[in-house]
Amino acid sequence: MDAAFTAEQDEIRRTLRDLLARHAGPGEIRAAVRTAEGHDPALWRRLAQGLGLPGLALSEEYGGAGCTPTELALACEETGRALLPSPLLATAVLAAPLITALGTPSQRAELLPRIADGTLTAALAVPGGSTAAALGLTGDNRAAPWSGGGRAGGIQARHGDGGWRLYGEAGRVLDGHSAGLLLVAAHTGGYPRSRTLLFLVPTELLVPTELQVRAEVSGGASTEAFTDASSGTEGLTRTRLTSLDETRPLARVELRDTPAVLLGADTETVDVCGALAATGRTAAAVLAAEAVGAAAGALERTVAYVKEREQFGRAIGSFQAVKHRLADLYVRVEAARSAAYYAAWDPAAGPLALAQALETARTVAGEAVQLHGGIGFTWEHEAHLYVKRAAADELLFGPVHRLRDHAAVRAGLFGDVPAQALAHGAAV
Repeated sequence: MDAAFTAEQDEIRRTLRDLLARHAGPGEIRAAVRTAEGHDPALWRRLAQGLGLPGLALSEEYGGAGCTPTELALACEETGRALLPSPLLATAVLAAPLITALGTPSQRAELLPRIADGTLTAALAVPGGSTAAALGLTGDNRAAPWSGGGRAGGIQARHGDGGWRLYGEAGRVLDGHSAGLLLVAAHTGGYPRSRTLLFLVPTELLVPTELQVRAEVSGGASTEAFTDASSGTEGLTRTRLTSLDETRPLARVELRDTPAVLLGADTETVDVCGALAATGRTAAAVLAAEAVGAAAGALERTVAYVKEREQFGRAIGSFQAVKHRLADLYVRVEAARSAAYYAAWDPAAGPLALAQALETARTVAGEAVQLHGGIGFTWEHEAHLYVKRAAADELLFGPVHRLRDHAAVRAGLFGDVPAQALAHGAAV
């Protein structure tokens, strides 16, 4: 493969890095995470409308740039370097591909242009906070009970005269408190013929679009039912949670007889689990690039610090022991970057690249704190933000050993493995 980037790809990286250097420093990041949205709305509009980030991987038919996941991965590498809090991951990496793969023509025409121009953000809500399992990263999402399969649990969907209604709870929904649209994975069909489907739950009523009108008709009168955000959707409560990493805002989504619209057609041929797994592989590649960016950012800050910090009359970066540690970190970052770039070209390698990137981010962030010395342990310094990002990402999309275990099973390294073992990573 040709690993060289095109002039357009280099320009995307350079433009975004310059913009974030001016508007997403440590002070701006700390202020952004304390807003009601969990990110800077003005900066998000600039990224969406000025640079077109949410629509990078969307086709031109829907107002996107028609690029590949490689461009999206490069963009996320830069946002990861700055630890930028934004709806980019939840909207463009997780939700938009599912709408593209499963949505009806009218749903795609209605939702994707709004996602591309940044006026609509979306979030994927799965039961139990099992995002990695739902995306098929840590186990077979067809065999695993992540969707609440069986007689109870998870999120249940039932169809009546008024349309679809949802009941249940989803925890740890990325950007779920502020998203204008929720993609909810729900269990339906009863115990004998159970299956998982995706449903659209609009949370904003600013424009009476066809989707929102259908939801209102099926749900009757709307009520205010949010903890941290206003909504007109009946029976829906969203609560922003206190998360380990403030730059990854999470929410608990509660559905109490909430009206919803089925994503796509209600046919037996709809492969929701397959679409989730395909999205998961691409998302893993993009997440790997983002984790590499975070690791590179932590390393760059550490290198700059050891050049300035003096001990015994000389910069500590001149000591051989410090040089060796930094050299080891540099090799780790470059190896993880190579894996992430390859995965962006071949998403099948996404889970393994993600495992390597998450492990690298954890190691580099820990070493960054150590090499910063006493100041690295303080709340005021940004070193702890990289540690929290590495730990939170592994909790959300890992752990690393489960990512590698499932990748090895899929590759057939362990021979014929029973279905129970395929789902083991998701069930534990």
